[in-house]
Amino acid sequence: MLKTLAESEAGRVRITAVKAMELIDSAGQSLVKIETDAGLAGFGEAGADGPTTRANLRYLERVLIGEDPLAVDKLYTLMTTRQHTYRGHIPTVSGVDMALWDLAGKILGQPVSRLLTGGFRDEIPLYITGNPPGMLHPSEYRDWVDEMKTHPDGYRTIKAGFEGLMGNGLRKNRYAVAEMSQTLTASEIRVVGKGYENIREALGWDHDLIVHCHNEWDLPTALGLSEAMETVKPLWIEDPLPVWYSESWKTLKQASRVRIVTGEKLEGEREFLSFILNGAIHGIHPDLAFAGGITGCRRVAAIADLYYIPVVTHNVGTLIQNMATAHFGATVRNFLMSETRIYERPYIRAMGAEPVEVRDGNLRVPDGPGLGVTLVEDVLRENLKPSEPFWDN
Repeated sequence: MLKTLAESEAGRVRITAVKAMELIDSAGQSLVKIETDAGLAGFGEAGADGPTTRANLRYLERVLIGEDPLAVDKLYTLMTTRQHTYRGHIPTVSGVDMALWDLAGKILGQPVSRLLTGGFRDEIPLYITGNPPGMLHPSEYRDWVDEMKTHPDGYRTIKAGFEGLMGNGLRKNRYAVAEMSQTLTASEIRVVGKGYENIREALGWDHDLIVHCHNEWDLPTALGLSEAMETVKPLWIEDPLPVWYSESWKTLKQASRVRIVTGEKLEGEREFLSFILNGAIHGIHPDLAFAGGITGCRRVAAIADLYYIPVVTHNVGTLIQNMATAHFGATVRNFLMSETRIYERPYIRAMGAEPVEVRDGNLRVPDGPGLGVTLVEDVLRENLKPSEPFWDN
């Protein structure tokens, strides 16, 4: 659709500047802005903080400035295949790609989902994430579960980590989130299993549960965790092994009676390819702000579709990433659901002029031009991270 509609507009608009800034409580991500000589601007979200994104945008200016923003695929390819002096920084490219699609929709007066495929769905399921306190003590975890279950947005799937067991079942500071190849003993795995059994009992069977890891475990621990979760029947265990592909992922997947999913820190289709070709995972979990934006994640999803592998999106971003994810999810046949923090940070809803529609745990795909978001400048300024520039860099 983009190629057909863009024929009459090709070359009319040119990119004049690329900028970035970081908001507070943004999970280390930043907003990206592409300005043009037509007065239109496109917005995306990069998986890196403000200073890092701005530095990498300077390197990408030679690719972007003066170019037609409608040439999205060409620009994505140029940005991601650069090898010298530096390889392309995919988290920054991700933000640029989202902004290019936003611009394309604004130039052509169409929502991004219509420019892609016309859409398989007009809303996407969401899941929410948290760390339940006191997983061994009903007086503590039941209130948390009730809060998750009764949220007015009506979420049906909850992802729970077990960091709260440290000092409350496990030894305090027992492990460090995201430090690779750590080990839990058999007795510790039993404690973790009991914690999730309690959460499942409180949650009931009308909601789904996801087990949240952060790429921190070795193979014996991942195998032990998967065995301990069999009675809990989670949708999947997320990121139980270190980020990069190894044969251990395949060993785990073959042995586990619980689904194994990974991908939130993988970049581009090349890093997903080994997992898919080797049958090492049950599902992929890309993040639009890390894996290549809309273009990159659609390439990943297309490969996964050939192997009948579902796509779930990791998402801890602001309104921009949520809406980019909605358009992505609407246009990918094998899309299942997305994580969101819409419920957690009040400014996410407030930073856009249009209402955010979440009902029964489903996010409505915007039908306005581009991503369908009109940013509210006052909200952005109020939530700008201290020392960050307001777009000026």
